[in-house]
Parts: sequence; structure tokens; C-alpha cells
Amino acid sequence: MSDEKNLSDDLNDMLGDAKEGAKKAADKVSDKASELADDAKELAGDAKEKAKEFASEAKETASEFAESAKETFDQATGENKKVLAGVLGILLGSLGIHKFILGYNKEGIIMLVVTLVIGGFTCGIGVGLMGIVGLIEGIIYLTKSDEEFYNTYQAGKKPWF
Repeated sequence: MSDEKNLSDDLNDMLGDAKEGAKKAADKVSDKASELADDAKELAGDAKEKAKEFASEAKETASEFAESAKETFDQATGENKKVLAGVLGILLGSLGIHKFILGYNKEGIIMLVVTLVIGGFTCGIGVGLMGIVGLIEGIIYLTKSDEEFYNTYQAGKKPWF
């Protein structure tokens, strides 16, 4: 019986030691998890701060760009309007943006509607046609002399070609 009692006591001691070891390990894991959670909160705070800085810089850059673009469009007269309308006619002619630059709003809306609405129904044929019109007009704008461009499109208000 005494061997059994000694064995039982030994097993109980071992069980107590195992429980104590498990508790220490759990405490260490809990402490480490708490440290990691604190680190994660700190990193999240840093990321949030960096995101705010980035957003602020992006807003500032966009504002500067908008001001610069507005100045460019406001100053676009004569030669500048010719070059601007010509380049936009070549690059974005299907949207009619060059027409809006020259003050031909009705013609610009017509080109935009043909591109977006009719182009959608005809699988892009409208886009292609307006692109060709814009390309031709852009080339014509750029090949005319300043005086001829001004007399034809700004003073004479010739809307097409």
C-alpha cells in the first residue's frame, strides 16, 4: 500500500508540476499576445498617421494641379488655344473636348453623345467616326496659320472642319 501511496503522491506532484508549468506557459503566451496586440495598435496608429499625411499631400498636389490647369485654360487664347484645341482634337477628338475649348458647346455635345450613346449601340462605330473627325480637325487646327485659325474658328465661328 505504501508503494501505491508513494506512486500516487509522485503522480500528484507531477500533475501539480505540469499544471504549474502549463500556467506559466499560458502566462507567457498571454503576455506575448498582449505585447503583440500593443505593437499592432502602435503600427496601426503609425499607418493611420502616414495615410493622413499621404492624403494631405495628395490633396495639396491635386489642388496645385487644378490651379495650374485653370490658369492654363484661362490663358489659352490665340496661339495657345490653337495648339490646345489641335492636340486635344488629335488625342481626345472622339469626346469633342476640342469643341468645348473653342466654345462650340452644341457641337461638343453632339460629338460626346455620338461617341457615348451611338458608339455603345453600334459596338464602337460611333467612337471610331468621332475619333476620325477629331483627328482631322486637330490636324487642320495645327496646320493653319495663327491668323487663319483665329479668323476661321474664333472670330468666324466655323463649327465643323
